[in-house]
Order: sequence, then structure tokens, then C-alpha cells
Amino acid sequence: MSVVATRPREECRYDLVSLGEVMLRLDPGEGRIRTTRSLRVWEGGGEYNVARGLRRCFGLRTGIVTAFADNEVGRLLEDLVLTGGVDTSLVRWVPYDGIGRGVRNGLNFTERGFGVRGAVGVSDRGNSAASRLRADDVDWDDLFGRLGVRWFHTGGIYAGLSETTPEVVEAAMTSARRHGTVVSYDLNYRPSLWQAVGGRERAMEVNRRLAPLVDVMLGNEEDFTACLGFEVPDTAADLSRLETANFRRMIQQVTAAYPHFAVIATTLRTVRSATRNDWGALAWAGGDFAEATHRPDLEIMDRVGGGDSFASGLIFGLMERDDLRTAVEYGAAHGALAMTTPGDTSMAGLAEVEKLVAGGGARVVR
Repeated sequence: MSVVATRPREECRYDLVSLGEVMLRLDPGEGRIRTTRSLRVWEGGGEYNVARGLRRCFGLRTGIVTAFADNEVGRLLEDLVLTGGVDTSLVRWVPYDGIGRGVRNGLNFTERGFGVRGAVGVSDRGNSAASRLRADDVDWDDLFGRLGVRWFHTGGIYAGLSETTPEVVEAAMTSARRHGTVVSYDLNYRPSLWQAVGGRERAMEVNRRLAPLVDVMLGNEEDFTACLGFEVPDTAADLSRLETANFRRMIQQVTAAYPHFAVIATTLRTVRSATRNDWGALAWAGGDFAEATHRPDLEIMDRVGGGDSFASGLIFGLMERDDLRTAVEYGAAHGALAMTTPGDTSMAGLAEVEKLVAGGGARVVR
């Protein structure tokens, strides 16, 4: 019996479609936002990064449902998405008024951090085209029915972006489930998204409303606490075993409240410095637990997107290998590799992921 049963590939145009905002990331490299004189550009967004990882690293057919303001910045974002191989035919283009009074494209300034100086992100995304989407702007039944999608992914970042985005997420999830598409959701709690619109209470209200529509739920302990209200006490004496023990206790609470979840997964991260983290992952399905190879003292170049790359590796393992342990290993390895390169998105290849999963080291390849 499959861990998660997906629709047959031949019936569907897409292996996965994501719903979310794609922002232009402005990166000062090794410097700081406040003092930089040059910025490198990347595209990124929590939900989009999963679609891109599945396309570029794992070779699946993916698309992104989002919206761009139709100006030169929007066309730059389109060009970056096309470079990543993600289908842009589902992008909604919104007329631009000249200065962005009504609609604009989201920006995200992100510095990587180093040593004792943590990474910093400054979003500038209010009134973005993606945040202004409404539930009826997309023909969801045409997407999931006529075109066909095996897996749909979205998350709490997009759900927290505006007053209308929770309705967009709900409409998409409802249609996906009606057509037999697997639904995954990354809670991805970001305090800055919710602080002006009700804080954790609003985040919990929105995510509890959406959780019954989810098959595969992703998130760390903070996410499950802030978004769904599960409090897990820190009772393990051995710090190295604390997160694993807490996850197992948390699963008991989560599955009691949401027994329909097919898979629950989380990354495990202990931040020793901005450039050295302990890294691992856990997953649960049908009463079974799987833990990825733990990587203590992992060296980090750019931590942004590590969790999204974990999600894409996990989804690939579930879709194409149909094995929970393999899936969590693929996810953890892909996330680790993604954090060795700059930008939000993965630059890894499938052979690299499989080499790391098999225990391969970092010796030079010639």
C-alpha cells in the first residue's frame, strides 16, 4: 500500500503545482543590507522554491500559480522562473498603474549572516499582485480536473500574506481534493507576516481552518505550536535527543486532532552559529517513524530555502520512491545541499542528492 497514493502520471500535465508568491530577492552577498552598494538578484518564495527544486533537481513537471504586476520587474521575475524550468502558464498578469498604487511585485532583502551574526530578512511585499489574488481568479477545477495535477503544494506564508489569500488557498485545496490530487502544506510560521493582523491568534485561526484539507503536513515545533496550538514540553535530559523526543510526543497530539494526515514531517535544526547548524529531519506516516541521517555541525553558506528543499526532496521520495525512510533521507540531503549555495533555491542535482544519501563525502570530483 502506498504511503501517499497519487494520480497516474499519464493522466496529468503536472506532477506538482505550487500556489504562492514569487518575490525578487535582493542579496548583498557577504555584506549587509544597511551598508551594501550592490545587490545580486534571485527569485524565491516558500511555496515556489518547492516547485523549482522538484523541477531542477528531481526532473518533475511543475508549475506555479501566482501573480505578477506587468512591468519590467515582473518580467525579470518571469525570466528567473523560466530559467528554473517551472511552467509560467498559470501566472496571472495584473496591469501596472505606473508607480504601484494598487499593485506591485514583492521584494525581499536578505543577508546571509555569518558566525554570531544571524541571517536577516526584510520583506517589502505589501499590495503585491500575488497578495491581491482572489479565490475566483483561477479556474481550479480546470487546473486539477482537465489539465490534471498529481500533487498540490502551498503553505502558511501565502496564507498569511493578505486578507484574501486564505480563501484562495482554501478554494485551491478543496478543488485539488475533489479531483484526487494530494495536498501538502508547510506551516512556515513567520511572525512578521502576522504581527499587524492579529498575531499568533490569527495565524492559528487561519491554519486550523485549512488543516482539515491537508494530506501531508510540514512544519517544525514552533510552527505546530504557533499555527495549530500544540504545546510540547522540553523534558528530555539529553539535548541531542530533545527534538526527536518532542516530535514523537507532538505527533500523538497532532494525529489525535487531525487523524486524516497521511504524513507529518519536520526538519530538526540546532543553530550553533549562522554558519554552523546541526541538521536533521523526521517523518511520520501510518504509525511509523523515519529519521534522516543526522548531520551535526553542518557548514552553511545561505540557510534560506533549506526547509523548502527538504520539502521538495521529501515529496519526490514519496511520489517516486513510495518509501517514508527514503523520502526523509532525500529531503534532508537536498536541504543540506541547498544551504551550501547562495540564493533561495537549490542548485543541487539528483546524483548529488543520491550520493549524499548513500554516505558520500565532499572529496573533489574530477
